Amino acid sequence: MNKQFSKEVISKLKYYVYIYSDPETNDIFYVGKGIGNRVFSHLNSSGDTEKSRLIKLIRDRGQEPKIEILIHGLEDEHTALKVEAAIIDLIGKEQLTNRVRGWQSGVFGRVEINQLISHYEREQVNIEEPAILIRINRLFRYDMTDIELYDATRGVWKIGNDKDKVKYAFAIFDGIVHEIYKVLAWFQAGSTFNSRGSFDDEINRWEFIGQKAEEAIRTNYIGKSVEHYFPKSAQNPIKYINIKESI
Repeated sequence: MNKQFSKEVISKLKYYVYIYSDPETNDIFYVGKGIGNRVFSHLNSSGDTEKSRLIKLIRDRGQEPKIEILIHGLEDEHTALKVEAAIIDLIGKEQLTNRVRGWQSGVFGRVEINQLISHYEREQVNIEEPAILIRINRLFRYDMTDIELYDATRGVWKIGNDKDKVKYAFAIFDGIVHEIYKVLAWFQAGSTFNSRGSFDDEINRWEFIGQKAEEAIRTNYIGKSVEHYFPKSAQNPIKYINIKESI
């Protein structure tokens, strides 16, 4: 196997997206982007990662991982990052050894048409009910299951007694409402089952249990923009709406 490109090849490749797969099964286990000889760098990695362990396993069989360039000739890294994110979303991160999803895949990755329209049209809506807006930008992805979205929204949060005044919790990503839950009760973080794992070590944090809001409420707000409720510099993921905050 060649382990480096010539200068001539590099000049033609420009930025590219590549995949590693198992030669016996053809199962893809890594997606990456690069320029120059980046594609070969994993072959020399000494780190203890799932990817390096799998490469070692393949080599212990007397084989080499299959390396393919999916697309090349890309003019800039920004474009390569978007393509990489789309490929990771298509295959599914759970099938890969990539530690993280693709760059900004929450925005540029796999997305259903109506969600894409909501993201770019950004129809602004004003909320009339007592509510808490919860931004889940770090955890969100468009292909989340209902339970994954629910658990990402409901906890765990560092909030005070005003939480008990809210009726609805809004799941917000990039300023857009993606789901609304009717809050039934709040509990100490880690005290209820959560598909994300245990939060027993979280001190002074809370999680709610609830159910999807009435269809009329969901129809009014899902897919609409509430980014006007968050100042540009706002770091707090939580925003109360129509709540008289405690003094």
